[in-house]
Amino acid sequence: MKKIVLSVIATLALSTATLSAADYYATVDGEKITKNDIAVVLQDPRINFETLPKSAQKQVLEQIINKKLIANQAFKDGVENDKDYKQALAKVKQDLAFQVWQKNQLETLKISEKEQKEFFDKNQEKFQVPANLEARHILVKTEKEAKALIAKLDKAKKKEDTFVELAKTKSVGPTAPKGGYLGKFPANQMVPEFSKAAQELKKNTYSKKPVKTQFGYHVIFLKDKIAAKSLSFNEVKGNISKMLLGNAYNKKVKQIADDLRKKAKIVIK
Repeated sequence: MKKIVLSVIATLALSTATLSAADYYATVDGEKITKNDIAVVLQDPRINFETLPKSAQKQVLEQIINKKLIANQAFKDGVENDKDYKQALAKVKQDLAFQVWQKNQLETLKISEKEQKEFFDKNQEKFQVPANLEARHILVKTEKEAKALIAKLDKAKKKEDTFVELAKTKSVGPTAPKGGYLGKFPANQMVPEFSKAAQELKKNTYSKKPVKTQFGYHVIFLKDKIAAKSLSFNEVKGNISKMLLGNAYNKKVKQIADDLRKKAKIVIK
């Protein structure tokens, strides 16, 4: 017991020191606390342990230290003979066996650039980026209100600035606080009436007539129009490779599983 207490004191002392990227951060009875141990506790790859406050680093390390101490004590108490432990371990072994087997199988599969190119040539329609629009809009309840807004825009010197102000004060749509900004979106994403009217506009112009939809009456300002385009092979070959690898793996696994099922006794209740 004295040895364990001294070990905890020693490791906690280490945890309060300035930590840098290393193979391990502390030890518990000679067992290292590694980056993998840290990752398990943090459970979020976006969190960088090195940049956490010292108090947070210490808290994480203390949690790992306690876990290792108690786990080691559990082994000394004979947990390996516990029925639940054995069942859980058997399941972990089975899951781990499948994961390692899966990794090894994937490593045996290779997709040539020729195969990638053949798939690309036969599936050109899959590699099209649709036309996109960037727009603002003002949504009002009546056609009369929409026409009055268009009249104000006609008289305005700075069209978009005026449009933004009108959207903020007059629009009943959820984008009003953002000056009616809808962002960039596929040309056919909106309701048909809106999409048709927006596509007919030229860049930096607004609709001269109210656009009626199921939501009310819109005045649309088109900021930009991005034409549809076809992606090149070099732009998509990485994705093609992953997809073909996945297809090849699934085909291989199905074949192996089908063969094994023929030899196995399977009972489904």
